[in-house]
Amino acid sequence: MKNAIISGLFIGILSAAWMFTMHAMGFSPQTSGPEPIEYVSVLIPLIVLYFGVRSYRTTVCHGHMGFLEALMQCFKILIIGGIITVAAAIIFIDEFSKETSLMNFSGRIFGALLVGILFSLGISVLLTTKPNKVD
Repeated sequence: MKNAIISGLFIGILSAAWMFTMHAMGFSPQTSGPEPIEYVSVLIPLIVLYFGVRSYRTTVCHGHMGFLEALMQCFKILIIGGIITVAAAIIFIDEFSKETSLMNFSGRIFGALLVGILFSLGISVLLTTKPNKVD
């Protein structure tokens, strides 16, 4: 669980920092659609999930990990990172983004959830080392 907490903290902190950096650069979440630079934020969970699950496979599982074990580790990381990111998004919207409501921003949070699930499946398949066993 320690590995999931550390990786989840990285996702949450980097995502929060990215939101505030985007605001400092003059970009704000709009209801019309995302700016192209906002798609860079997709790399944060992808990279941290990969290295977090790979670290878990190396240190805890000693190089042998099944698909479901990898998937559960991904979900643990995403839950912790998601909690921190949503809390930071609420603070961001309340303090800095008066033209965007939480209702408009919730669509982006749901999209991030779907992207996280797809990344979890891909990374779990990529890092599975027990090909004959599901778990």
